[in-house]
Amino acid sequence: MLLRKKFVRTILILFAVIICTISNSPLTAIAETQSLYLGGFPAGFNLSTTTVEVIGVCDVITNDGMRSPARECGIKTGDIIDKINGIEVNKASDVNKILSDDYKKYNIIIIRNGESSTLEINPAKELSTGEKRLGVLVKDSINGVGTVTYIDKTNSKFASLGHPVTDLKNNLVEINGGTVYGCLIYDIKKGIKGTPGELKGAFDNRTVIGNAKINCSCGIYGDLSSDFDTSNLIKVEKGNIENVKIGKACIYTTLHGNDIKKYDISIVKIDKSNKDNRNFVIKMDDEELLEKSGGIVQGMSGSPIVQNGKLIGAVTHVFINDPTRGYGIGIDKMLCSY
Repeated sequence: MLLRKKFVRTILILFAVIICTISNSPLTAIAETQSLYLGGFPAGFNLSTTTVEVIGVCDVITNDGMRSPARECGIKTGDIIDKINGIEVNKASDVNKILSDDYKKYNIIIIRNGESSTLEINPAKELSTGEKRLGVLVKDSINGVGTVTYIDKTNSKFASLGHPVTDLKNNLVEINGGTVYGCLIYDIKKGIKGTPGELKGAFDNRTVIGNAKINCSCGIYGDLSSDFDTSNLIKVEKGNIENVKIGKACIYTTLHGNDIKKYDISIVKIDKSNKDNRNFVIKMDDEELLEKSGGIVQGMSGSPIVQNGKLIGAVTHVFINDPTRGYGIGIDKMLCSY
């Protein structure tokens, strides 16, 4: 959650984080794409991270009773497992693979609050399997719900969110790929002053939108699945931030199922050179949207903004103290990121 002074206090509209993983690819400029397919539909993100985080310390049942090697050596929840016996740990399966080798002793390097420490750990042999265990629960991925901004069918790419996926300290999370699924919105937690709302969605594993490749300051980008059907999407010309005007516009987003609808908004401020990609201040005007969600809610980030029939950007943030208002990123920034 990001807090800002006075009335511009905001929170990133991140998808609801559950348990997950991620990796960066080099950014490349997109070709001159004038025509895109409008998004506005929800997506379920399953992103692989490049780190293995301890989310719990537990006991192992052994011949000699209960033991927790992790607790014994001082490992804590929130620690990142960096290396074991000098071997890098990039995913959860790496831990078991290293433990399966016949080492006489094990040294584990953990990162805590940005600082690394080397600990000696004595794995426990699990009674039921005979396998060596550390007594930790770990995660190497992130799951959540967000919104796709556009589909670039010509280049088989998609863009979503409009902002990066970050950790609790607001650091960009590196990803190592991932799958983006279709999603059905089944409930809305309505936003009120001081408490952001949330779209609640269920992944549709039968529908694959594409493979996530990049998590950057402008959102999650990836390669479009060859099976993804764009026949029901609106083809739209991209706009230019130089031509955006204060006044009426609209967003396309989904508040139930996968039914994309258009909702009226106003652009109340333009800042084309904002270094944090907060290029617009937007205000929700649509009575139906305000009744259902209270304004901008988590999971809505990435919802495309259209003015005068052209795609000009995407919703990214909400003002904590006024959920009817928030920020948007210009489409020029998003198109230059992948």
